[in-house]
Amino acid sequence: MGIRSWARLAAGMPSFIRTGQIGDGREAACAAYVEASARPGDIGDALAAIDSFAYEQSMLINIGDKKGTLLDAAVRRADPGLVLELGTYCGYSALRIAAAAPSARIYSVEFSAANADVARRIWAHAGAADRITCVVGTLGDDGRTADTLARDHGFTDGAVDLVFIDHDKRAYLSDLRTILMRNWLHQGSIVVADNVGIPGAPAYRAYMRGSEGTVWHTIEHRTHVEYQRLLPDLVLESEYLGQR
Repeated sequence: MGIRSWARLAAGMPSFIRTGQIGDGREAACAAYVEASARPGDIGDALAAIDSFAYEQSMLINIGDKKGTLLDAAVRRADPGLVLELGTYCGYSALRIAAAAPSARIYSVEFSAANADVARRIWAHAGAADRITCVVGTLGDDGRTADTLARDHGFTDGAVDLVFIDHDKRAYLSDLRTILMRNWLHQGSIVVADNVGIPGAPAYRAYMRGSEGTVWHTIEHRTHVEYQRLLPDLVLESEYLGQR
């Protein structure tokens, strides 16, 4: 990715923090690109189109093709029936999860209604809309979204096999604690967290390190920020050992 692309991305970060979108229309443009270039009903082709858009048109804030292989492997290890994703963005990672776990039901929580619309377009084109549901909200909204998941989508005690966290880095730890408080995990559930290195989620990383061998067993995958090879990043993969 060139200097101009980085400059555009940096200029759009205030908008991204505020609205969930960079502010130059790249998210909707990505959906249009997928619809125009990917074979309908082909998840792999939709993923390849998103990666192509991110490399050749405008960088996207999703896990990307390189780190995505770490997510794929974690999904296969979890063999999930029910998945919770925090941070939908354009729907890329939910598609990767759907490809790696064809029988899973995936619920993706996203605070931006505009992003939810983009993701739904992409999922529909890829033929995965029947397996992925976007819930607009946050786990930090005084329980409204968590209550919806519990009431309408089967989030009961021990029901969640896999969690993927890739949203507001400041909310990683507080949202994980909400999940634990709701008792949605079971022994062996896997939680994957992206961008723990950059932009960084230091409180989340410190919590996982402090809970190692008691509540969690964590592998820190050293990798790079999506769609480039210069900036280092961390993806944390944590297995829940249960409360002790």
